[in-house]
Amino acid sequence: MNVFGANVFTLCLGMSLTNSIHAADPGRELEDIRQQMEALRKAYESQLKALEERLQKAELQAIENSAILAENQQISGKATNASGGFVSNAFNPAISLVLQGSVNSYSQNPDDYALPGFQIGGEAGLAAEGLTLDETELTASASVDQWFYAETTVALHDDNDDTDIDVEEAYADPLMLPAGLGGRFGRFYSDVGYLNRFHTHAWDFHDAPLAYRAFLGKQYRDDGVRVNWTAPTDMYVMFGAETYAGNQFPAGESESVIGDVQTAFLKLGGDIGISHAWQAGVSALVADVNDREGGGHSHGSDADGSSFTGDSDLYIADVVYQWAPGGNPGLRNLKLQAEYFYREEDGDITFTEGANTALMDYDGEQKGWYAQAVYQFMPHWRVGVRYDWLDADNDLTVVNIGGFTDPEEVVDESGFDSEGHDPKRWSIMADWSPSEFSRIRAQYNRDESRPDKTDNQWSLQYIMSLGAHGAHEF
Repeated sequence: MNVFGANVFTLCLGMSLTNSIHAADPGRELEDIRQQMEALRKAYESQLKALEERLQKAELQAIENSAILAENQQISGKATNASGGFVSNAFNPAISLVLQGSVNSYSQNPDDYALPGFQIGGEAGLAAEGLTLDETELTASASVDQWFYAETTVALHDDNDDTDIDVEEAYADPLMLPAGLGGRFGRFYSDVGYLNRFHTHAWDFHDAPLAYRAFLGKQYRDDGVRVNWTAPTDMYVMFGAETYAGNQFPAGESESVIGDVQTAFLKLGGDIGISHAWQAGVSALVADVNDREGGGHSHGSDADGSSFTGDSDLYIADVVYQWAPGGNPGLRNLKLQAEYFYREEDGDITFTEGANTALMDYDGEQKGWYAQAVYQFMPHWRVGVRYDWLDADNDLTVVNIGGFTDPEEVVDESGFDSEGHDPKRWSIMADWSPSEFSRIRAQYNRDESRPDKTDNQWSLQYIMSLGAHGAHEF
């Protein structure tokens, strides 16, 4: 017999005895009945409350255990047996394929795209007009053993009339590090900022924000090493640092084995009740830049454009807020996201056009930000809006005219002159996801990146996922 049943039995027995003792006194009998009923009610409510608390704790524990298991499988690729023990290579390897393509239309010539005051490098240009293969990713991942988790992603994407094959990521994570420490080595996306670490198929818009194009060449990834530490606290606190070879934009051609790019980041996050969650971060990327190439306004030959050698210090602040009623994002959810960028650069710029080469002294200060909101108003359907803004304050001095006749023309054509114009852009999108494996997205950009020109950009994108694919991070 449980405690609640024993209490009820005792009360009933007491009532029976009391009734027999006070049968001769009706007034006293009524009072005793009332007291016994009140005692029975309190006992019932107390036991019911205790059971409800046990049920709530059990439900919360089940949710927490599921979340921890999902996170562990996503981050480390671990699997467990029925007793919780590690099962080596339980998913060896997990294979996934993500197909991405789009059809694009522009009111301005996409080949003339530029961000005045900023060097266009990396993959910062516009997608090809018409039907194009944006990017197809083939990913293989597995727990190699109890010591390491490894993952590699090979990407295919269109480059003008050719299709390039690129090893996008190929890294290993050590699993044996103690006390909340984590690590990574190989080729991988940096954890600076918020959006940079996500693959393009996980973005909420078809294209990258202007700030990512200007400061990171769309996304920064390189060959390097990461060390990070997660605090054992209720609030999410994670600090990390990375060092890279420096062969990718915004660096250049590394003259060292490793160390031309250094990063550091701090990320905080937590829940507000069960319906709200947030994350904020600050990060820095410091680069020793050697011969960073990027086109200016002139695209006459492959040799045309600007090359920068010097120091580049980039600082980023980011914040993300998510809302889902009752903690269930399947029906409705809202995501607000914003990042602010500030960069200082100084060094030398070499500008080449045909057989002429000029040298400029360069001291630049640039900033930019974007903010976006994405709302899922019903299952499978979302809408979003985004605003981008950039500003460049660059001091350029021609120290060697190198065959050109007009120093002002050299500055104008270098791409580092802002021409008094701040690039900006409005974007709206709507997408339909009939399942977690497919998405169709329509997007419109009113792009005012180029002076005195408004580019009306339209795109229709598809994303198809095949095979095993873990849940995305916050």
